[in-house]
Amino acid sequence: MAVQRAELGPLLAMALMPGESWYLVDSRWFKQWKKYVGFDSWDMFGAGDLSLFPGPVDNSGLFGDPETQSLKEHLIDELDYVLVPAEAWNKLVMWYGCMDGQQPIVRKVVEYGLFVKHYKVEVYLLELKLCESSDPDNVISCHFSKADTVATIEKEMRKLFNIPAEKETRLWNRYMSNTYEQLCKLDSTVQDAGLYQGQMVLIEVKNEDGTWPGQPILAKSSAAASRTFTTSSKSSASSYSSLSATSVITNSGSSNSYGLNSSHLGRGGSGFVCNSYSCRDSVSLSQPGLCGLSNLGNTCFMNSALQCLSNTPPLTDYFLEDKYEAEINQNNPLGMRGEIAEAYAELIKQMWSGRQSHVAPRMFKTQVGRFAPQFSGYQQQDSQELLAFLLDGLHEDLNRVKKKPYLELKDASGRPDSAVAKEAWENHRLRNDSIIVDIFHGLFKSTLVCPKCSKVSVTFDPFCYLTLPLPLRRDRLMEVTLVYADPQRRPVQYRVVVPMMGAISDLCESLSRLSGAPAENMVVTDVYNHRFHKIFHMDEGLNHIMPKDDIFVYEVCKPSEDSSEYITLSVYFREKTVRQSSSTSGTVLFGQPLLISVPKHKLTVDHLYGVVLEQISRYVKLPLAEEYSAACTGKGTCNGSNGVVEGDIEEMEHQDGGEEGKDKLAEADACYSEGCMQVESARDLQPSRKQYFTFSLVNSSGTSEINSIVEGKILKLNAFSALAVDWDSDTRRLLFDEQEAQAFEKHESMLQPQKKKAVVALRDCIELFTTMETLGEHDP
Repeated sequence: MAVQRAELGPLLAMALMPGESWYLVDSRWFKQWKKYVGFDSWDMFGAGDLSLFPGPVDNSGLFGDPETQSLKEHLIDELDYVLVPAEAWNKLVMWYGCMDGQQPIVRKVVEYGLFVKHYKVEVYLLELKLCESSDPDNVISCHFSKADTVATIEKEMRKLFNIPAEKETRLWNRYMSNTYEQLCKLDSTVQDAGLYQGQMVLIEVKNEDGTWPGQPILAKSSAAASRTFTTSSKSSASSYSSLSATSVITNSGSSNSYGLNSSHLGRGGSGFVCNSYSCRDSVSLSQPGLCGLSNLGNTCFMNSALQCLSNTPPLTDYFLEDKYEAEINQNNPLGMRGEIAEAYAELIKQMWSGRQSHVAPRMFKTQVGRFAPQFSGYQQQDSQELLAFLLDGLHEDLNRVKKKPYLELKDASGRPDSAVAKEAWENHRLRNDSIIVDIFHGLFKSTLVCPKCSKVSVTFDPFCYLTLPLPLRRDRLMEVTLVYADPQRRPVQYRVVVPMMGAISDLCESLSRLSGAPAENMVVTDVYNHRFHKIFHMDEGLNHIMPKDDIFVYEVCKPSEDSSEYITLSVYFREKTVRQSSSTSGTVLFGQPLLISVPKHKLTVDHLYGVVLEQISRYVKLPLAEEYSAACTGKGTCNGSNGVVEGDIEEMEHQDGGEEGKDKLAEADACYSEGCMQVESARDLQPSRKQYFTFSLVNSSGTSEINSIVEGKILKLNAFSALAVDWDSDTRRLLFDEQEAQAFEKHESMLQPQKKKAVVALRDCIELFTTMETLGEHDP
């Protein structure tokens, strides 16, 4: 264990470098590994415990489609997966192996940003839809890295569509329903070319006579095109200027006459000229400003912010009237050389031209990604953060102050608020003077009273936007499934109301009021991939339960009068499968796991067999009376407890086997109601003529066998052991009723319409923001 900690510790702390390969590992498996080796100091006490053995690296929880092994959408770093470098991955696979049939999830480190370099692992590759211009209906989806070049796309398309190397080709991307742009620069990256998620890319093959299939469209404007394919006179040596001229063709079914319009996107160094062919006599498609923004792939955060600013009349008029051109500050070290202002101006002009019902803000997004790498790519982002960046970027690009003076702040010293505020605003305007300041900036009045000397300090601080708190809800709704102690009862799903900042005990109390089951007889678990991911402690916070977690609450039996010592075991169901690559067999987890409580002096294979049969009798097509007589006499002990007691410590993987946990287990495992299934003793169980399943002692994840189980002897198992019930495929198919096993009932709480969410009024947020508060000793 110490060797693994020592070898992987430095590797996991490595910095990202462009071009490196990093691997995704399911965070649940990785968390289990850290506990097994005692990676963190608080897990050292359990290091080496075989029940914590993580088994082969298992990434099945990350796959949206197990067949294609494509990633689920919206996975979150550290929460759903962890990233490890190639060397660390190789060591983990060498030590533990990998789940049979799973391919490693490897991704490249890519570079973002123009001035400040930013590296991150590109978890989600960009999906492009590829087709030939001659057959646009034959579309093939393919994934590329943002660091790949246009030449890489062309090479892949030649291979997919069997285009000979000697054939001359050119690529076009379609970014609106009828608009195509030629990808001229083959060494441009996918990111620099502005390609976005789901975009259509067409490959055009030159005809034998030397013409292009799409040339008739271009021919009518070739003369005009040759005169206007130029770069900006103010272009600089920025990497973005290498994109050079790009042709944009807009097809229109209403006319065959095309004219040329040219518009400049970047005077501040982008050097990008957009030549667009549009129909001369086309009618206006929409009212100016009533223009949608295409979703480029999780860019709703950007589009919503842009629509807000577009519908701010003073700002939009400023750009439409070209007033910004005289105020661009290209030398401001805090600005972006005027390029954000130029890109925004071009987008606003498109949206308010009245010629388009929707616009793809492709080039604007590319510009934003260059200066703010956190907004590059196609992951979801925070709209307010983008709005804050854009307002600040526009302000600095358009700041009329070329050289900011140094100013000293003065104290109010008892002067009237009006005088202090006027002075603060004038000082602010000496350093900040732009259209953004004119429209959006204001002053906060902050009053600070010393609790000891009662001195009052008043300051006026500038602001551009308010970040308001939302009134906190006092409770939350949770959907949980209650598994009763009586195995003949189907599980029931409930919707319970619990305190927002409550504990697991609050959940049990709320569920008890609906179900009638005593709260003290409940245990709350998180079931994931047919296994127990976590067993919650009663005083643990509900904030540890995420909305996507599958929460199962098990009813627990109380100790019997004879106070026999009980052991609670986890039971997983596995199917034995034969690997195609070899003659060896593997196992696959299935079904709902169980928690059973068994008297310690009856821990034999025969007794366990009977207990499990009783527990699964509702959905296993087996006549128990014929195959296994389990006499349920009046005064017996409970063999069917579906849970562990409140004292079960932390998670299933975090099993410390301490004496305190064992003592509490001994206090809580017997029939609490007549609904509990009962078995008198091992002597009452008549072994069946045929064993339909076998047992294996496994780790807490059910993925790796720890030891074999010897029949005929009392098994030495502790309170945190996990058993696997292994079925062969034929027996499972014949006896196991999958539909009934998954069946559950819905309580009326699930059927009642949910209350409408309370409307949050802006006034309430402002009142909460301006509420007087007492600062602590270390508050700023």
